[in-house]
Amino acid sequence: MTTATARLLPRARRFLRRRTRVLLLLAGWSLLESAHTFLGGYGLAKALDQGFLAGHTGVGLIWLGVTALAVVVGGLAGRGVFRGLADLVEPLRDGLVRQVVSRSLTHAVERPARAADSAVVSRLTNQTEIARDSFAGLVLVARSFVFTAAGAVLGLLSLAPQLLLIVVPPLAAGLLLFLATLRPMAARQRAFLQADEDLATQFGAVAEGLRDVVACGAQQRTADRAYAVIEDEARAARQLARWAAVRCLALGLAGQLPILLLLVTAPWLLRQGLTPGAVLGALAYLTQSLLPALHTLMNALGSAGTRLLVVLDRLTTGPGSAPEPPTAPLPAPAQDPEARLPSPPDDPRVELRAVTFAYGPAAQPVLHDLDLTVEPGEHLVVVGPSGIGKSTLTALVAGLLEPGHGEIRVAGRPVRAPSGTDPSLLRVLIPQQAYVFSGTLRENLLYLCPEGASTAALEAASDAVGLDALVHRLGGFDAPLDPGALSQGERQLIALGRAYLSPAPLVLLDEATCHLDPAAEMRAERAFAERPGTLIVVAHRITSARRADRILVLDGNRATCGTHDELLARSPLYRDLAGSWQPDAPDAPDGAENLTAKSRSLG
Repeated sequence: MTTATARLLPRARRFLRRRTRVLLLLAGWSLLESAHTFLGGYGLAKALDQGFLAGHTGVGLIWLGVTALAVVVGGLAGRGVFRGLADLVEPLRDGLVRQVVSRSLTHAVERPARAADSAVVSRLTNQTEIARDSFAGLVLVARSFVFTAAGAVLGLLSLAPQLLLIVVPPLAAGLLLFLATLRPMAARQRAFLQADEDLATQFGAVAEGLRDVVACGAQQRTADRAYAVIEDEARAARQLARWAAVRCLALGLAGQLPILLLLVTAPWLLRQGLTPGAVLGALAYLTQSLLPALHTLMNALGSAGTRLLVVLDRLTTGPGSAPEPPTAPLPAPAQDPEARLPSPPDDPRVELRAVTFAYGPAAQPVLHDLDLTVEPGEHLVVVGPSGIGKSTLTALVAGLLEPGHGEIRVAGRPVRAPSGTDPSLLRVLIPQQAYVFSGTLRENLLYLCPEGASTAALEAASDAVGLDALVHRLGGFDAPLDPGALSQGERQLIALGRAYLSPAPLVLLDEATCHLDPAAEMRAERAFAERPGTLIVVAHRITSARRADRILVLDGNRATCGTHDELLARSPLYRDLAGSWQPDAPDAPDGAENLTAKSRSLG
C-alpha cells in the first residue's frame, strides 16, 4: 500500500459510511441491471438446445424474447443507477471545492504577506473536475464489472463448470499484469500533475513580473527556466504514455486469449458432452459481457483510478499542509574582496532624434518628433500629467519599446542595436513596481553586478540610498527575503540599492520612489545624483524637479526642456504643476503635507 493510499483510505471509509443508503440503492439498481447479463448467455443456450436445434422453434423464440425483455429491464434500471451515482459523486466534488477554498483562505489569513499561490487555480478548477469525473467513472465501471462478472460466472457455472477452467486463467493473468502497473502509473501521474502545477506557477510569476524581467535584462534566463518547466511536463507525459502501453498489453492478454482458448477447445468440450448451445452461450458471455466489462475496468483503473488517487492526495493535503519546496535562489555572483563600489564606464550621452511613438498604427502618438539630448553625467527629471508618456519615454530609452519613427542613441549606439554585451551593463531601469525575488538580500542587491561587490560596498550603497535601517531589521545581507512580507516602499528601497550597485552608467527611475516619504525620496535621489553616471527620473513630486539639472515637461505632443526657473517663465503647464510651491519651502518631512497637496497633478 502506497503512502497516498494509506492517507486516503480512512477518509474514503468515512465518506462511504455516511452514504450507506445511497450505496445500497445503487447496488439494488445494479443487481436488477445485471439480470440481462445472466440471461444473455443462458437464454441463448436454452434457445438453441431446447428450441431451434431440438426442432421447437416456438420455445427458442420464447427464450430469445425473455432475453430481450431482460435487456429492456436492465436499461430501465440504468436510470436508477445514474441517479444514485449523482448522489454519490456530487457531494465529493462539493467537499473538495470547500476544502481547497478553506485551506487557501486559511493559508492566506495565516500568512497575509505571502503572494497568492497560483497552483490553487489548477486545484480548484482542473483537479477538482478530474477527481469528480474519475470517481464517477470508477464507481460506475467497478459496479458494472462486479455485477456483470457475477452474472457471467453464475451463467457459466450453470451451463458447465469446466468452462471456468478455460476462461478464468487467462483473465486472471492479464488482470495481475495490469495490477502490477498501477503503482508506477500512479507515480507517473503524480509527477505529471506536479509538473502541470509548476508550469502554472512559473508562467503566473513571469506574467506578473514581465516588465521587471525585461528591464533587468533577464529575458534569456527567464526563458530558459520556462523551457525547463515545459520540458519537465513533456517528459512526465512521455513516461506516463510508456506505462499506458504496458497496460494495453495486459488488456490484450486478458481480452483476446480467453476467446481464442474457447474456440480452440470447443471440439474437446463437445466430445465431453457439452451442447453447442452451452459453447455458444459461453462465447456470448465472453464477448458480450465479461470481457467488455473487464476491458472497461482495466481502462478505468489504469487512467481514472491513478488520476483519482493522485488528485485526491494533492487536494486533501492542499496548500500549506506540507512544507513548501525551497525556492532555488539565483546564483550569487562572486564576491569582490575590495571594499569599493562598482566603477561604471564613461557617462553616456542619451540622444533622441525626431522620435515618434504610438501604441498601434491608428493610435494617437504619445510622443511626436521629440528631440532631446541628455548630456553625460546630467540629471534630468521628466514631469507631466498622468498618462502623458513619461513611462513610455523611459521604456524607449531603455530599449524596451521601439519608436515608430526617429532614432534613440545611448553612448553613441542605437539603443536596440544587437550586440554581444548585456544591456544591464549600460542602463538600468527601476519601474514603479519594484521587483524583488525570493533569496537573500545580498542576492537581490547583487543581481545586476556580474563581478559582485564586497560587504563594505553593500553597506556603502545601503547607507547612500537609505536602505540601512531595513538591512538591520531583516538581519543583515544574508537574511532570506520573503517578497510578499515586504511593503511597496521596502521593495523600492531594495530595487534602488540594486540599481545603485549596478555598473550601468545610465540609471532610469520611473517613479521608483513613489512609495517613499519625501525625506526618503530626497535621500535616494541625491544619492543617485552624486553617483557617477547619467540620471533620468520620472517624478511624481515637484520637489524632485527642483533637485535636477534640467526638467523635461511633456504636454501632449509637445515637450519643453529647461531649468526650473526657465520653465516657470516659458511653460504654462509647468507653472500649473508647480502651483503655489515656494522655492524656500524645505524638502523635509514636515513640508510633505503642503507639497503633496500641490503636486497631485503630476500623476
